[in-house]
Formats: sequence, structure tokens, C-alpha cells
Amino acid sequence: MLLLLSLRGSGDQKAANNLYRYATLAITLVTFLVSLVILARYDSSNAAAQLVEKTAWIGSLGVYYHIGIDGLSVWLVILTTFLMPIAVLASWNITKRVREYMLFMLILETGMIGVFVSLDMFLFYLFFEITLIPMYFLIGVWGGERRIYAAIKFFVYTVVGSLLMLVAIIAIYFYNGGTTFDMVEITNNLQTGKTVIPGNVQTWLWLAFALAFCIKVPLFPFHTWLPDAHVEAPTAGSIILAGVLLKMGTYGLMRFNLPFFPSVSQKAAPWMMGLAVIGIIYGALVAMVQPDMKKLVAYSSVSHLGFVVLGIFAFTDQGMQGALYQMLAHGISTGALFLGVGIVYDRRHTRQIADFGGISTPMPQYSTLFLIVALSSLGLPLLNGFIGEFLILIGTFASPVPHARMFAVLAALGVILSAVYLLWMIQRVFFGEITKKENEELKDMNGREVLAMVPLVVLAIVMGVKPMTFLRGSEKTVTLVKEYVIGKPAKVAENHQER
Repeated sequence: MLLLLSLRGSGDQKAANNLYRYATLAITLVTFLVSLVILARYDSSNAAAQLVEKTAWIGSLGVYYHIGIDGLSVWLVILTTFLMPIAVLASWNITKRVREYMLFMLILETGMIGVFVSLDMFLFYLFFEITLIPMYFLIGVWGGERRIYAAIKFFVYTVVGSLLMLVAIIAIYFYNGGTTFDMVEITNNLQTGKTVIPGNVQTWLWLAFALAFCIKVPLFPFHTWLPDAHVEAPTAGSIILAGVLLKMGTYGLMRFNLPFFPSVSQKAAPWMMGLAVIGIIYGALVAMVQPDMKKLVAYSSVSHLGFVVLGIFAFTDQGMQGALYQMLAHGISTGALFLGVGIVYDRRHTRQIADFGGISTPMPQYSTLFLIVALSSLGLPLLNGFIGEFLILIGTFASPVPHARMFAVLAALGVILSAVYLLWMIQRVFFGEITKKENEELKDMNGREVLAMVPLVVLAIVMGVKPMTFLRGSEKTVTLVKEYVIGKPAKVAENHQER
């Protein structure tokens, strides 16, 4: 960010804008390479936080700059750094205030990474809020016609939840003796009984965290801000919003609600799973009737993130592993879908499905790549979406939560419905006769667009073919979180089983 601020373009504004674009692309690529080094040093056999740095920050309050990674966060950090260069490439056609736009993109990346690596509640909250500011401006300044309405709605919804989370963080801090915000220490104290929070207070604190994170997901019925934000945001904003920002909500549920309040999480599980199933079916049904391609993809996010919440509250290894995997798969597939919509919008300046038809003829490369990511989104075997949804469904079916089998059966309808709305959109947009003259001369993808889309397609295939490469990294930590909620089986029982 400091490098971008220090750059001074020449008198030629076009050359200056290109300088800002290439500098931002270089910064995000370097960040991605550094994250790969972190991944190489990560030990998947260790469930605890790794590569930890802890430095006193506000000593009088017990606030530390405490960061690290574990199985819950490592792949989300990689997802963030992987998507950012692609988002920058998708922003190449931005011509208004390019320097400020790219600066907000870098601030946004800083906040998102900070959320996933924070091991101090105060630091987590700070980064959680930092992400709001650049996204608010990306929507409000560079968005569509109703950008101000969408930006304010996004900001208000998220801030309300965040303030409740802040109250809960402060309450936990004082119940823990008012000495530390350390998430690892607080988790251990709550699990061992060293810190005791009254049952009714636990319920209210659980609700405060859950509301903040469910708004961010967003889980039905807190989803209404999302379609507006997606439709009005620039293409890169939609990629990052769907790819990373929504995952901060599901990540927060696993990081805070489950280990901090296991008894309340168990009681709330049927309700959360019920809302998740409603979101899965509702999001899919509403997506089916959307005339706007971008709004269709936005409502598909509501449906797919419902699967993630369902898996989290199944309290099984398969369900929770599937939830984490689905976070990654959704980030890749839906990010690619938004990129694809942005590519065709740059040419036709419309996203209405009725304005297209038969564009696979003038745009064969684009149509092929878009079809692959659409199939990955609907859960076709050998592509990334299948693995996460399959694990979630079998994990939910085996869940100890009451009515879990019913929830699994109902959620399976979402898989069918996603095939309906995505294949119907593909049929109407890409195939059939070209009925509009404007579509006859559409140019296929240029080199920059291919460079942005191909890595997403390749990763969707790799994740579908070699899922264990990704699942091993989160296995130990997911098991630990599950044990926080439902307890670890007694050793005697294990020995008896062995005999």
C-alpha cells in the first residue's frame, strides 16, 4: 500500500493508471507467493496454531498482536491471496480513480488475511471491521446505478452485527478476568472450566456472535443485502465478496461459537440447520426466476453457503470437513462465475439473460470455460463443488443432531435445483439461435481475461480430482473443534472397541 501511495505517474494519465495497475498486480502476486511459503511450512499433523507471532500491543488491556494459522485458516488465507491477483486482472477496465481503487483493493486484502490469522479477539474485530471500509467504497464509488443504496445497505447490515460481536467480545474478556483477549487461552479456559460464564449469559453471547456471522454469511433471513451488493459492485468486488468475505462468517462460527459455547451450539444446532436448509432451497428457487445473470449467481451464493452452515452444525468430521472444503470450492467456482459475467458485461453492457442467446458461436473459448465453472458450481463429480456437498450431506445424515437426516434429505433438493437454474441459464445464454444482431460480432476472451479465468478452472478440476490434498490440511483442527463441541470419546471405550 505504501508503495502504491509513493508512486507518481507522469503527466500521461493513461500511463499513470497502467503503472498503478501493474504495481498492484505485482504486490498481490508477491503476497500469493509468500502465502505458498507459509503453506509449505504448515504441518498438517498438528491441530494447534502454527507460525505464531505474539507481540504486546496494548499492554494495559492485555491486547497482543497475536497471529498464526491452523487447519481452519490456512486454506482460507491461500484462497484470499490466490483470488486477489485475479480480481486485479478483472479490474483492468476501471478508468475512474484507478489509484484509489487499487489502494482499496490492497486494504481489503490486508483486512481479509488479518481476519483469518488473528488469534487475539481485539485484533480479529479490528480486521473484521477494516474489511468493511474498502468494500463500502468499491461498491459506492465504482458500482452500478444503485451503488449508494447497495453500499449503505451492506454497511448497515454488517455494522449492526459487528457491534453485537464487540459487546460479546468485551463480555468474554471480563468473564475471563479482564486480562487477555487471547483466543487460544480463552478457549482453553472455557473448555477446562477455569473461566465460567452463566448459562443464560452464554446464550446471549452465542446469539451476538451468531448474528454477526450469519449476517456476513449471509444465512436466511439475513441475506437481503447480498444480491444488491453483488449486482451493484464492480466485477472484482463481486469476486472478492463471494470468494472471501462471505467465508468470514462461516469461519467465525467455527472459530468462536463452537469452541466458546459448546452446550449452546448443541442446543442451537437444529435451528441453525433448519435455517440453512431453508436458505439452500429458497436461494435456489429465487435464482431460478432471475432475469439478471449476476443476480442469479448472487442468489446461488445464498444457497451454497447454506450447505456450509449445515455442515458446520452437523458436528461430524465429514460434515465439518465438507463445510471447509465447500468454502474453498464456492470461492473458486462462484468467483469464476462472477468473472465470467463481468467479461460478457464489458462487451454488451447488459446482464439480462434475454439479451443473449447463441453466444457460444462467436465466443467458443469463453463459453467452454464458463460451462466448466458452472458445472463445478452445480456439483458435477470430478469438479470441486461435488466433494464439499457430498461430504456435507453424508456428514449431516450421520449427525447426532435431532432431525439431521431430514435436513440432509431436504438439502439434497438444493443440488437438484442448482442444476436446474445453472443449466437453464447456460441454455438460454450460450446455445440456440443468435436472435440479436449485437451478439453476432462479440469478441472472444483476450489474453488478460484468459489469464484470469484459466487458473480458476484448473483449480476447480484439481480440487475435484485430488481432494485429499486439501482435506489433510484441515483434518486435525476440524477434529479438535468437533471435540470441543461434543467431547472426546473416553479412552476406555476406545480400548474396549479395539479388544
